[in-house]
Amino acid sequence: MNILIIIFLIFLGIVLLLIEFTILPGITIAGVGGFLLFAYSIYLAFTSYGTLAGFLTLGFVMIAAPTIVVFFFKGKTGKKLVLDAIITGVANQIDDKIKVGDIGITIGRLAPMGKIKVNNEVVEVKSTGSFVDPGEKVRIIEIEKSLITVEPLNL
Repeated sequence: MNILIIIFLIFLGIVLLLIEFTILPGITIAGVGGFLLFAYSIYLAFTSYGTLAGFLTLGFVMIAAPTIVVFFFKGKTGKKLVLDAIITGVANQIDDKIKVGDIGITIGRLAPMGKIKVNNEVVEVKSTGSFVDPGEKVRIIEIEKSLITVEPLNL
């Protein structure tokens, strides 16, 4: 009867680890519970059947449990649960058409971030600190990677 309990505890530990890796990522009760079930099954094997059965159970838990989890994620079911999309987009990529000194018109209020239309392109910009109302003309004073800084023309 104890051997069935040990096998059931190992099975439950594997299920809890799978729940930990798929549904509740991080260190949660499922992961801790899975490791506690593994530890208790090893303890039961040592106390009920002696050292040989205890070490066999320990070896099974140390080798078979991670192998089962890895094979689960390599299979069809596991691949459906894993995010494998590659993001290739960039944020606010600035074309060669836009350069320092260009003049644009604000689409919305710059408070201090907002959008302007410059050279028939709509880009997100940052003002020099002052709020700029919609429809005002602004000049690009700095372009640094993907951040464009503008100042109002009517200063």
